[in-house]
Amino acid sequence: MSYFAHQTAVVDDGAQIGPGSKIWHFAHICAGAEIGEGCVFGQNTMVAGGVRVGSNVKVQNNVAIYTGTEIEDDVFLGPSCVLTNVTNPRSQVVRQSLYERTLIRRGATVGANATIVCGITLGRYAFIAAGAVVARDVPDYGFVVGVPGRVRGWMSRHGHLLKDPDGDGVMVCPESGFRYREEADGALRCLDLDEDEPLPEGLRKGSRTYDEFK
Repeated sequence: MSYFAHQTAVVDDGAQIGPGSKIWHFAHICAGAEIGEGCVFGQNTMVAGGVRVGSNVKVQNNVAIYTGTEIEDDVFLGPSCVLTNVTNPRSQVVRQSLYERTLIRRGATVGANATIVCGITLGRYAFIAAGAVVARDVPDYGFVVGVPGRVRGWMSRHGHLLKDPDGDGVMVCPESGFRYREEADGALRCLDLDEDEPLPEGLRKGSRTYDEFK
């Protein structure tokens, strides 16, 4: 077996799990789930059939990922965050053929106890603050806080608020030095590294805390 599963974990026949992934205490990976390489699923997590999870995804304790969800590479799901797959559930009405699609794109972070209402897309490197309730699409690098969740700014790939744009609208991540700019279409772009490129090896270990720059 090319992945690790704790003795209390349940991995159903037909689940696909990539090499180097770790499935911890009391987790359940259902038949038909597809998980990439180097992922970590914490205690009491669940991945339903039909869910696709990329590589290097970190899922903290007490998170259930339901059918209809697709998660790209490098996503972080914080403890006890909530994902759903039906907007209008009723116990008496069966909607298993109507599960809604939720897409969490590469590098996004969902904070502890946040709720992601189904049928939306979280953009690349979006950052959802702890406890937020998100019911609409979030742009790449969008920083969402509150109930209901609203975009309140931009977060760099290293998880720092981007502030104080210069005369050309360029903002600099205080940890990596990468430059970002809001384009004419309202989207944020990194000027120094493509969103689909991995971080350079020397920048993969954090060196500055959030409190230093908030």
